[in-house]
Amino acid sequence: MNNALSHNAEPRLLLQRLHAAAKNVKGRLAFMEVCGTHTTSAFRCGLHSVLPANVRLISGPGCPVCVTSQADIDQLVGLARRDDVVLCTYGDMLRVPGQHSSLEKIRGQGGRIEVVYSSLDAVALAQREPDRRIVFAAVGFETTAPATAVAIRRAEELRLKNFSALASHKTIIPALRALLEDRGHLKINGFLCPGHVSVVIGSDAYVPIVQEYGIACVIGGFEPTLLLAALACLTELAAEGKAALVNQYPQAVSSRGNGRAQALLTQVFEPADARWRGMGVIAGSGLRIRKEYERFDAQKVFALPVLQDCDPKGCLCGQVISGQIDPPRCSLFARACTPVNPIGPCMVSSEGTCAAWFKYGQKRMVNDGRQMQEAVL
Repeated sequence: MNNALSHNAEPRLLLQRLHAAAKNVKGRLAFMEVCGTHTTSAFRCGLHSVLPANVRLISGPGCPVCVTSQADIDQLVGLARRDDVVLCTYGDMLRVPGQHSSLEKIRGQGGRIEVVYSSLDAVALAQREPDRRIVFAAVGFETTAPATAVAIRRAEELRLKNFSALASHKTIIPALRALLEDRGHLKINGFLCPGHVSVVIGSDAYVPIVQEYGIACVIGGFEPTLLLAALACLTELAAEGKAALVNQYPQAVSSRGNGRAQALLTQVFEPADARWRGMGVIAGSGLRIRKEYERFDAQKVFALPVLQDCDPKGCLCGQVISGQIDPPRCSLFARACTPVNPIGPCMVSSEGTCAAWFKYGQKRMVNDGRQMQEAVL
């Protein structure tokens, strides 16, 4: 669709268009922001407080740490306990609780766990320490999966025998399908599609979602003005009764995406069924390391068993990331579960919905919203 609002439009105009469109809608609207960065950005700028009364934003499964299954976390914890393993991970994974421990606790007990900023940092460590077995905890969506592919390719070029990756990568389109197939639990009028993932997969990837399910998909950026532009577009589409795809982030997202990154994914990975926290197994939603590179697949290198999924008792992170509830409806939220003592991953990750609700809170949301409204009006 070619009627995207200009990303250079004034915030005042965008907010006026949003409210004008909402007045032309009978009933309430709910839009799901799929990306965890959108969730955090919306809270940080007080966006919820300037929305029309009949427009609501709900969170979706776009936080890579949050959707990683409990069984996958437990496998990482098991690897980290081994004396011969150095586990390399992104920082958000450290404090996610497993059934019996966390990577942070194991590190405190003397386990060798390294926080890396790039998958290639893990490869470099494998070069420096050839007598240690280096395992990279590979989590994330299409944004981080190409970096894992690069690391595996690099390890092959260097003929490293002590590097492997435990791949828990997810792909976003099958997750959107799974959510829409369960319309009984999810009532939404459109998706605010993730900017970062869309840079890789391209806007065309959402065409089947729009055509098959009759739901609007708008790709948006992360700054307040870009968020307003995407929400104004979604609300106008709803007011017109249209299901369409709009790329509201053309400065970063093209129709076909990043061909080089896609080629890397195809070369190193193949689609596979994957477990999602709170959503069960979603067919074809994971990325499994291909047989040609299986010597770098930690699942096979260490002959890891398939563990049973067992979420923390009382934790409703799965319902939060599938848009069924807001965090305060979980009896653990802000009581037993806090950033100091997290029980579920949504309270740990910097993109986690529970962490955003806890950090900004209702009072802070209102204050920030007033400041934003004063700024744009």
